[in-house]
Amino acid sequence: MCGRFTQKATPVELAEAFGLAELPADLGPRYNIAPSQPVMVIANRPGPRRAELMTWGLVPPWARKPLAPGQLANARSESAAEKPSFRQALRWRRGLLVMDGFYEWQTVGKHKQPYWFSLPSQQSFAVAALWELPNPQGGSGTPTVCLLTTEPCPAVAPLHDRMPVILPPGAWSTWLSDAPVAPAELQQLLIPWQGELLSRPVSPRVNRSSTQGPECIEAIAPSAPLLL
Repeated sequence: MCGRFTQKATPVELAEAFGLAELPADLGPRYNIAPSQPVMVIANRPGPRRAELMTWGLVPPWARKPLAPGQLANARSESAAEKPSFRQALRWRRGLLVMDGFYEWQTVGKHKQPYWFSLPSQQSFAVAALWELPNPQGGSGTPTVCLLTTEPCPAVAPLHDRMPVILPPGAWSTWLSDAPVAPAELQQLLIPWQGELLSRPVSPRVNRSSTQGPECIEAIAPSAPLLL
């Protein structure tokens, strides 16, 4: 599961990186984004590519009562096409969730040491996501979204058995198509990251979602060694 991430880029940087014609109001740099909070998503809507804010934690269209905040924050890419909560979204409502790093934790005894993962450049990247239209009966007045996970790449594997599906730029157009795409073609995109990821141990203060600021991603000396 991916439960926290960062998004620090400016609107100008995001527009250039993702070819965006429109962005939502600038939320400023965010260093500890958690489920139930607004996140930036590029949805497969017709017309020029644009980003919008959605609530992190997908609410299926058939939900008739509110879900726990962020209850469906992640979906397993291998089974999304079979699950009632995700299969229609996988077919019709796909998106790119924008981030520039995510956290995972190493548990040693009773201690949980967070690590921040990013590209070597620390630039923004796109994670495969599924979204749904607002569902007032299910407790959401805004579109909602979940990210897709897959098996970990070698950098993440020592800490967790799942990681976000990071899509390379060459896959964005297919994933964002508003025309039908064969399920097998989509599934070929949902693989562990093939590029390089760097990690650094950071302060356990990020365990609290209220903690914000650049100190969240500052490297510290870990209290326990990373188990390889």
